[in-house]
Amino acid sequence: MNEAVVVDTVRSPMGRGRPEGALAALHPVDLLAQTITALLSRNRIDPALVDDVVIGCVSQAGEQSGNVGRMAWLAAGLPEHVPAVTVERKCGSSQQAVHFGAAGIAAGEYDAVVVCGVESMSRVPMGANRLGADVHGPSVAARYTPGLVSQGVAAELVANRWKLSRTDLDEYSARSHAAAARAADSGGFADEIVPVTLPDGTVVDTDETIRRGTTADRLAGLRTVFDDETARARFPDLGWAVTAGNSSQITDGAAAMLLTSDRFAEKHGLRPRARFRGFAVCGDDPVLMLTAPIPATVRLLNRTGVRIDDIDHYEVNEAFASVPLAWQAEFDTDPDRLNPRGGAIAFGHPLGASGIRLTTTMLGALEATGGRLGLQTMCEAGGMANALILERI
Repeated sequence: MNEAVVVDTVRSPMGRGRPEGALAALHPVDLLAQTITALLSRNRIDPALVDDVVIGCVSQAGEQSGNVGRMAWLAAGLPEHVPAVTVERKCGSSQQAVHFGAAGIAAGEYDAVVVCGVESMSRVPMGANRLGADVHGPSVAARYTPGLVSQGVAAELVANRWKLSRTDLDEYSARSHAAAARAADSGGFADEIVPVTLPDGTVVDTDETIRRGTTADRLAGLRTVFDDETARARFPDLGWAVTAGNSSQITDGAAAMLLTSDRFAEKHGLRPRARFRGFAVCGDDPVLMLTAPIPATVRLLNRTGVRIDDIDHYEVNEAFASVPLAWQAEFDTDPDRLNPRGGAIAFGHPLGASGIRLTTTMLGALEATGGRLGLQTMCEAGGMANALILERI
């Protein structure tokens, strides 16, 4: 069986997801096209040898509705015979693209594949693909009476279940910004961020989402945002602690990874950076919604035989501060290994791009510290998660 290896992985800078954000002027097709072009230009591979492009994108509406990976490949001027497919597993979409790409290589269907993700949340707002539709249907509503909840309320339920206080959430969030700032200021992201050029010629090469000087005391002044009248009536005993400051930011961004078989890499003189030890996907309670990283991690560890303490770096997506904190409480791992360069609270969460953004940051950190194994997991709407273990070569 072929082994899938990571030849290289890159990401765009993270832009604040609002009209005046750094990347808001750029069409998502062009944002992804520039990211893919940078990935291929860093590696001596003929793009005509790429078998497929697998892209994660969540809000497949408007400018992101036309198989955005195919359009990006064409926008980059790359060979027309290379196809593309867009996948959607909510926040884990581009991580799922990695899963699919690696599985295709292991099965012998691919020799080389570009897996990537994009989300322009400035130009295609979250939920634009639903347009107010009832996506649950009457049978789901009947099964989970009195109904499913928003992700923000789910984050409150998770905080309540694991007895996480407002102070716990705010202190963790301040840590995320501080860790990201330290890594950025020391050049830790220099090899993973590729510059993006805007239509007016402006070059963006740094994240604009990291808020230096953030403290728990400052975050404590923010109001809670999900405790409307309906939510309070349904959950009268919740403490209500989730704010914009301890949640992931709305963000624009893209990321791309080149996967090949080990044989292809050797034949074409490519030097792999990492391999995969295993993958897992899992579902959990859709009302709590954000807890599936816990059983996904258990499934992955059982499948691979890797012990949790053998892992040097844990990357648990910071959709809300309560998610990594609940995961940490369940596994009782070294907190210094959890998102040590910050997470989505500091970088933001461009939905379709976040999976590969996490892998890119995790691999860079493993290389910088000499670590060998990294575990990554993403919570997803509907009560799902995917997880992988990456091994640095």
